[in-house]
Amino acid sequence: MKTDIEIAKEAVMLPITKIAQNLGITDDELELYGKYKAKINDAFLKRTENRKNGKLILVTAINPTPAGEGKTTTTVGLGMAMNRIGKNAIIALREPSLGPVFGVKGGAAGGGYAQVVPMEDINLHFTGDFHAITAANNLLCAMIDNHLQQGNELGIDQRRIVFTRVTDTNDRALRNITVGLGSRVDGIPRQDHFMITVASEIMAILCLAESLDDLKTRLGNILVAYTYDGRPVFCRDICAQGAMAALLKDAIKPNLVQTLENTPALIHGGPFANIAHGCNSVRATKLALKLADYTITEAGFGADLGAEKFLDIKCRKAGLVPDAVVLVATVRALKYNGGVAKPALAEENLDALKAGAVNLEAHIDNLRKFGLPVVVAINRFGTDTDAELDYIRKICIDKGADFALSEVFAKGGEGGIELAEKVIEACERPKDFHFMYESDMSIKDKINAIATKIYGASDVKYDAAALKTLSEIEAIDPKYSTFPVCMAKTQYSLSDDAAKLGRPQGFTLTVREIKLSAGAEFIVVLTGAIMTMPGLPKKPAAVSIDVDNDGNITGLF
Repeated sequence: MKTDIEIAKEAVMLPITKIAQNLGITDDELELYGKYKAKINDAFLKRTENRKNGKLILVTAINPTPAGEGKTTTTVGLGMAMNRIGKNAIIALREPSLGPVFGVKGGAAGGGYAQVVPMEDINLHFTGDFHAITAANNLLCAMIDNHLQQGNELGIDQRRIVFTRVTDTNDRALRNITVGLGSRVDGIPRQDHFMITVASEIMAILCLAESLDDLKTRLGNILVAYTYDGRPVFCRDICAQGAMAALLKDAIKPNLVQTLENTPALIHGGPFANIAHGCNSVRATKLALKLADYTITEAGFGADLGAEKFLDIKCRKAGLVPDAVVLVATVRALKYNGGVAKPALAEENLDALKAGAVNLEAHIDNLRKFGLPVVVAINRFGTDTDAELDYIRKICIDKGADFALSEVFAKGGEGGIELAEKVIEACERPKDFHFMYESDMSIKDKINAIATKIYGASDVKYDAAALKTLSEIEAIDPKYSTFPVCMAKTQYSLSDDAAKLGRPQGFTLTVREIKLSAGAEFIVVLTGAIMTMPGLPKKPAAVSIDVDNDGNITGLF
């Protein structure tokens, strides 16, 4: 079979101006980045703000495995399938990070015959949003260190600077560094850290901000450090928010591209779901709801991470209510959860499927706790047997969830028609949407609600450092206790231990660290061994990527 990049290069793309024209966007409301990608400016957002919203469909998945689930592929294919059956649909996705692109996971443009294009551009620099976020983040870091160098008028304790530098590549050597070495003119020596750009609070702020003014206010609210006498220092005290907003003035505008079948797609923002809130921007989602009758969006990794944060953070902050949820799984991934090694996943194994299906059941149960209709989409592989598919169908029926096979990877929109019809039906069903916790609950109670109701833990244990930070956050301002919590946890398990597959229960969740993201307006809770700067594998994807003299890229999936 052809590779993703070979399929993408054969695509017959329409000029992005034509895609925009079909959406009612004028040339004056479009900012072109070449022939096939563009940004939509504020003029169009304001012109459409009073339009009625369409239906909102969230696509999520079981816990990811090396066997793959195909969540983004299903999202893209579902949008194409809806348009094939005469429905007006649009897709809203996150932008890929260069970390996975050059690392091990790959890109985030879909796959096979269900991709967004131009695939190479989207997976690499795209419209420069991530570079702008990186620059804005590191400008603030530079201004903090400059403040120290120029006399430290605010009395910042260099041992208690909590805002760190970022880069959008996996570089474990930068996790812990020392800056300011050299002579007196080279800065104040101190320990610092790097995170990957998608974990930056600037990324979260860009994705949650409603406007440029809101963006600037949120940037000013970032907690950057504490003084020697324990007072908090914010970005606005350093006076960096204006310059940072200037760097982000174009990045805040949603990006418009298309699928292989010319279905419109908004791709904007890209926080990871295992260490951030895992959803594309509020602005892109709200715009999509004005542009089409059906908006299909996705949240990163499994439903315990991306979907929970989409519902408890993004929907809460933006006033969104999904009409249905699609839960993506594969027979192969469920057998992996049942203890089958990756080389043997192509063989029929009902016993392993039954053992691993508890992971699917857990996610169905969790999503139904939010009061939403659930449609299970099995991303079909050629090795799946009728007996295996029938078993999963029975599980879904017993759990009160719809079930549909998806073959969009191999067949494009045509392979998602059954799924599209089931999702459209689900959107018309009654829903009783509610959050997993209330805003007036304590931070500890919110963490406990997610740990016990979503993950299956019996208890939560806090390291001393986490408890100390929690007390400090609550002492700064009581309003911070009303913020939602953003759990940072391994994506591979419902627990905080990546080795615990299936549906672990009765375990103790360990909270290692707590951070206040005052600009993003949530509390970050780091659990287990999760890290905010990934490393490269022994053989990173980068070793297979190349470009010829004509600019043709090879090896990109």
